[in-house]
Amino acid sequence: MNTKEVIISGVHLDLTDSLKRIVKEKAEKLFIHEERIIRLRVELETNSHKGNQDEFIAKGHIEINGPPMVVSDSSDDLYKSIDGMINKLDRKLRRRARLMKVKRKNKHGVEIPADLPKVEVA
Repeated sequence: MNTKEVIISGVHLDLTDSLKRIVKEKAEKLFIHEERIIRLRVELETNSHKGNQDEFIAKGHIEINGPPMVVSDSSDDLYKSIDGMINKLDRKLRRRARLMKVKRKNKHGVEIPADLPKVEVA
């Protein structure tokens, strides 16, 4: 088990030990891909409609250096919602890593839009 912090909360939903275990197991994939994650917060909630079917929503918040990543996934099955949320967070982390690599490889000069004297480097 990773030493990173995973916070799981339930809104209108009782959290069982098996739900917590499943979320932590699936979240391990995120910590393997990105070691700089500070904290992962997962909110599991249910919305009761006028019909007989409930809608389950899984929201994930990754706190990382830079802007936080927030995703949400909903479906008629709580486990599907958790899988979808983890997959979306995984794609966001991979995209962020890929963009950081591209920025490192493509270095370019910055022009300052001011009337400053140009200094030649000897």
